[in-house]
Amino acid sequence: MRVLHLHSSFHAGGKELRCAKLINAFGPSIEHDIVSAVPDALGAQVAISPRAKVRYPTDFPSLQGKPLPRRIERIAKAMAGYDLVLTYNWGAMDAVMAHTLLGPRMDLPPLVHHEDGFNADEAVKLKTSRNWYRKLALAHAEALVVPSRQLEEIALTAWSQPRGKVHRIANGIQTSDYNRKAKPDALPRVIKRPEESWLGTIAGLRPVKNLPRLVRAFSHLPEHWQLVILGEGPEREAIMAEAMRLDVGYRVHMPGFIAEPAKIIGLFDLFALSSDSEQFPISVVEAMAAGLAVVSTDVGDVREMVSEANRPYVIPKERDSDYIDALEALALDPAGRRKVGDANRTRARAEYDEASMVAAYRLVYAKAMNRERFG
Repeated sequence: MRVLHLHSSFHAGGKELRCAKLINAFGPSIEHDIVSAVPDALGAQVAISPRAKVRYPTDFPSLQGKPLPRRIERIAKAMAGYDLVLTYNWGAMDAVMAHTLLGPRMDLPPLVHHEDGFNADEAVKLKTSRNWYRKLALAHAEALVVPSRQLEEIALTAWSQPRGKVHRIANGIQTSDYNRKAKPDALPRVIKRPEESWLGTIAGLRPVKNLPRLVRAFSHLPEHWQLVILGEGPEREAIMAEAMRLDVGYRVHMPGFIAEPAKIIGLFDLFALSSDSEQFPISVVEAMAAGLAVVSTDVGDVREMVSEANRPYVIPKERDSDYIDALEALALDPAGRRKVGDANRTRARAEYDEASMVAAYRLVYAKAMNRERFG
């Protein structure tokens, strides 16, 4: 079986790491070709098992550009020969349109589209032109998969997708992996000292994650607190510039992308998410599984994801002063952090284990291909 993955980017972000996790779970009987709309954005490949059969073709037509007829036709022709096409986010929508316009005539394989959220240009309000384009492009897709209730509602209303086509599958992780105690030197170039407390986050360093907001909030914490940001991306310099402006640069650490966060996250004493837009952030699930309290902006499904005890610390994104207060309250209350963290761990184990997620994706893909099972 040959599967084609068309990504807006294959940087090491939430949807890309989920894709890698699914590829690993599906096993070596399936061959995968992965294409990124940003050709050099392939950082998530480090999370794919060496046993998986994966290629990164360089001759696939560009996923970027105007949807002109000749370009759309080239993309459609390049999808032939596969058993299933999987597309991801707005950056791959021209391929979805090519499949709808030319798929029946070219006898193209079935297509399943995945939407995981929006970049900074749609963080506040969706673009009407893109809503129309998605609505038209998705007409011939076998299924649309989303991770959050918010995206499910958008798909059913703004994009006018029939309910039977839309599948909400919560992101999941191997929760048992997050029980381990991390070693103080588990991170490259950063060692946790006994007298330190760590505020941590896992995020692509992109504008929509608004990590300068987190730096500003962190600057109010006592001197023994350190901020550790795990991830890579174009905003690294802007984040550090904000830290230097606030004179906390010596307490802010960005060791880069970590392929196995389960080995590291146990070093954190508190987790924070500062995004302007999310849907179902897997980093929050990872923090919950590790028994951490979470301070977060009220984006996507975060308020519903966390335990009831954690919900007072999910703050509307426009209320920066309340976000700072929530961070300070938990930072200064170790017993309260443990109580909230224990409730989060219990919820993660009950609701967000990887096995359920993998089974749900297998079912959607098998149904799209009119097969009894996938892989």
